[in-house]
Amino acid sequence: MIDNFISNLQHGIYHVVHINAYEHILFLIVLSLPYFFKDWKRILLLITIFTVGHCLSLSLVTYNIVSLNIRVTSFLIPLTILIVSLFNIFTSGKKTHQSKFGFLFFITLFFGLIHGLGFANELKSLISASENKLLAILEIALGIEIGQLIIAFIVIFLSFICQTIFRFSRRDWIMVISAIVLGSVLPILITNELFS
Repeated sequence: MIDNFISNLQHGIYHVVHINAYEHILFLIVLSLPYFFKDWKRILLLITIFTVGHCLSLSLVTYNIVSLNIRVTSFLIPLTILIVSLFNIFTSGKKTHQSKFGFLFFITLFFGLIHGLGFANELKSLISASENKLLAILEIALGIEIGQLIIAFIVIFLSFICQTIFRFSRRDWIMVISAIVLGSVLPILITNELFS
């Protein structure tokens, strides 16, 4: 039982922090970028909403309720990154990120569902082999949450260093990093198999 828990937890963390999960990392970068350490409650809420979306997708695929073409998913994932990057670029320096339940929260849940669909196909066999599928999904979700918090902490820490020590303005920092991420996902979208 403990071995299964540790294995599922590791799979969840590995999904987020592994270099092959660069699309997930890019999304977390643009999601966390506008925030400071003092915004930890908001960051935790956004990341948890994203994890809930992942968990729902994983459940829907595991129980054969939903099935989505991998080509569509591989197009939608970089599209979510592009949208949040553009949102950051157009709202940097504004108070949009501090609003209560707004665009960002609903879009984060929706994007969590999309990212989860891409991840679900990889883990479906692992979860299906488990005696308690729901428990396995929750254990993996906990790993995803931990992995995402690690990435968010790194992004916020680097933001803090660049804005306090190197004196980047907050607006410029958000715009430059978001533009770099945007530039990274455009080739992925353009060369996507959906268009071939």
